[in-house]
Amino acid sequence: MNRSFPSISPSVSRQRGVALFISLVLLLVLTIIGVSSVQTTSLEVRMTGNEHNAMLAFQAAESALRDAEDQLENIVSTVVFTANGNAGLYSVAQLGTDENWQDAGVWTGGNSIVAATNVDGVSEQPRYIIEHIASVLLEDNAYQQEDPYAASAQDRVEMFRITARGVGGNTNARIMLQSTYGRILD
Repeated sequence: MNRSFPSISPSVSRQRGVALFISLVLLLVLTIIGVSSVQTTSLEVRMTGNEHNAMLAFQAAESALRDAEDQLENIVSTVVFTANGNAGLYSVAQLGTDENWQDAGVWTGGNSIVAATNVDGVSEQPRYIIEHIASVLLEDNAYQQEDPYAASAQDRVEMFRITARGVGGNTNARIMLQSTYGRILD
């Protein structure tokens, strides 16, 4: 018995391996795209979390600024402002020395004031310090009403610098804001 087998041409047998190779390359490309998508998504999630923490810190610092302005409305004298700080009330730092708000120890304990407004979601409640900067004469009528050099002149505006520090959901997100506030003390 003689059996004959159909002959397979050499070109057909080479094509079977090419299909496997192309499918493996496509699988590799799809895997790379998938991994890249996962990495991009996780990066975007971290960026969103950081942005959220920064916004929390900013809102906390803003609320501390408002609380400090409210406190300044109740101050009747600048005597309570000292160089070492009187419970968060400082006189302005001497020329050539570091500013009070740059000292890390200012933001702990009784060296600064914890804002009265409670902020939810932050790791630390916002704090602030108030510095008395200077007394400024109102030039419009200072010389018409009283002696501008007298200590009791009512035409003086007391200038204050408020520095507020807010912390976000974790301690790595910190925001400092400053504002200048002026008012005539009665």
